[in-house]
Parts: sequence; C-alpha cells; structure tokens
Amino acid sequence: MNEDILSNIDLIQERINRACIKSKRSPDEVKLLLATKTVPAARIRMALQAGHTLIAENKVQELKEKYEALQEVPHTNHFIGHLQSNKIKDLLKYNVSCIQSLDRLDLAEKLHQRLKMEHKTIDVLIQVNTSFEASKFGVDPGDAIAFIKQVAALDTLNIKGLMTIGIFSAETEQVRKCFRLLKDLQQQIIALHIPGVDMTELSMGMSADLETAIAEGATIIRVGTAIFGQRIYPDSYYWNEQ
Repeated sequence: MNEDILSNIDLIQERINRACIKSKRSPDEVKLLLATKTVPAARIRMALQAGHTLIAENKVQELKEKYEALQEVPHTNHFIGHLQSNKIKDLLKYNVSCIQSLDRLDLAEKLHQRLKMEHKTIDVLIQVNTSFEASKFGVDPGDAIAFIKQVAALDTLNIKGLMTIGIFSAETEQVRKCFRLLKDLQQQIIALHIPGVDMTELSMGMSADLETAIAEGATIIRVGTAIFGQRIYPDSYYWNEQ
C-alpha cells in the first residue's frame, strides 16, 4: 500500500515534467504539494522520507493530530483550507510556513496581531475565487488588487503570490479560464510594484487539471487523492467553513 504512494508520486511527477516540457517551462519551476487531509501520519512519513517534503493540510485539527509524528522528518507545511480566525493561535503552533488561503481582511488583521505578539512573520498566498462559484472561498477577482494593498500594509504577512481552486469541470476550456484569470491578475499586480508584495507563486491545479494549470503558469500543483487514494469524505467537506 505504501509503495503505491511512491509510484503514484512518480506518475504525477512525470505528468508535471511532460506538461512543463510541452509548455516550454523548466520542471524546476513547478513544485508538487502533497495535500494530506485525512491521510494518516505513517503514510505521510513514507512520502517525506522519500524526499517529497512539501505538504499541506486543510484543517488545523489535523495539523495538531499529526504534528508530533511528523516533526522529526524534515518537511515544509502549508495550510490550504479555509481558516477561521478563532483557529489562528493553534495554527501558529505547528510550524506552518505558508497560509495559501488568505481571503478576508478581518482574518489578515487578526493574524497580523497574533504574529506581532509572537514576534513572527508568515508567508501568505491570496486565495482568489476565479470560478465565481458561491460554494468556493476566495476574494472576488475584481476586489483582489485592493485587498492585496490592504494586506501589504501588515508587515508580518509576506505576500508570495496567489492561489485558486479551478472550477470542477470536464471542459478544459472552462478550467483554463480560471487559471488564465489568476495569471492575468498576477501580471497586473506585478506591474503595480506594490511595496512588500512578491508575486512568485501561483498555486493552482490538482490531479485532474494539472496540465492546464502548468500551461497557464502554475508554480505549485496540489495533489492528494491521486497520490494517497480516495478519501472517506467528499471534497466539499474540506472546503466548507463548518
């Protein structure tokens, strides 16, 4: 079972490499992030020990539950779920280096206050709702630049780029529109030269659409199920606030 994880990672990595070559990009430009929601710590360790060290959780509770078991294996932990402000204090205990889902000013301000108190800073990506679906979190694309300017004023938050969840659709061009919108937004923000804003990262694309995401400029691909196997809950469970 655990060997499957490593062969699945190899398959995804091959797809990433092929997509990069097709798009005339270097495979070094695209990082594979392992989405580890509901995956037991022992299975995550298998991937970490094989050198696949960029992982992410959706829920603070899972970060907490797996923290001790994973601590001794070097890795980088991102947070990709919808963060509630009452979970900020807990989140900061567990060595999360980047929050990929920042999308509300009140959350940004509370995070800033807590980080100031702890004399820390953290990397963040701004989550943008490029599919315009009411079921998805993320700032409206039309509000993204104003929001980024507000967040940039909070010196504990290092803006490193943008994140989106593309529309779940079998129609490639519908998905492409979401990713292209994020890339266009990135270019607009770069042109504004907002102090303290770095637009290096575009976190977009999962197993079903990673080729499209890479063609449109993704630098981080988030893959869970295709590596660790089917989960017991539907995806909607992980993106909901409750």
